[in-house]
Amino acid sequence: MIGPFVNAAAVFVGGVVGAALGNGIPERLRTGLPLTFGLASMGMGVVMLARVAHLPAMVLALLVGAIIGELLYVEHYVSRAGEAVNRFIGRFAPQPKGLSAEEFNNKFVAILVLFCASGTGIFGAMNEGITGDPSILLAKSSLDLVTSAIFATALGFAVATIFIPQLVILLALAYGAVFIVPLTTPEMNADFSAVGGALMLATGLRICEIKSFAIANLLPALVVAMPISYLWSKVF
Repeated sequence: MIGPFVNAAAVFVGGVVGAALGNGIPERLRTGLPLTFGLASMGMGVVMLARVAHLPAMVLALLVGAIIGELLYVEHYVSRAGEAVNRFIGRFAPQPKGLSAEEFNNKFVAILVLFCASGTGIFGAMNEGITGDPSILLAKSSLDLVTSAIFATALGFAVATIFIPQLVILLALAYGAVFIVPLTTPEMNADFSAVGGALMLATGLRICEIKSFAIANLLPALVVAMPISYLWSKVF
């Protein structure tokens, strides 16, 4: 089970290197590349959305997930965690300049979802858990290495800490896949992927500062996507 560890290590190394380089990277790259990654996230989201099997089930999962997330105020706690991490790191390393607390929170939450809840990462971890093949996560690691480095030039060393929740989530998916996948159907997987695509589309819009979705409040939709898809197929 090496995929999750390699992927998490790539985010850690990229975050540290990007933060260390900081102002050494031209301003054009520091501002332009995150927009490109936001565009890529939106593109991947659209592709994943196109695979949906039951459109009403996907929409219902997003609505139920959003209600749960808003009631639990997930975004608030994720933002608080990001602020705490940034303050702690600020004791030992220079803070990113020219970035307000609100701007930091917006970008930190967006890339946290991008690294921890992307469809590629979820599928790659589950695929390795079942087949033992880490190739998908290894390929994703090369992209995450560059992505984390670019975002770290603006957000600082806080980006490197994302490897912790990412590693926990990927390992849980990899080991849990042995029990989860036999209970699923292709339609359930397709609807789950579509919900993940919607989150990636919202993440890209947030990174590009087009629309600031409360992405963390939508994360429960990933949990309810498969059960709702299963119930929808049985009822309708």
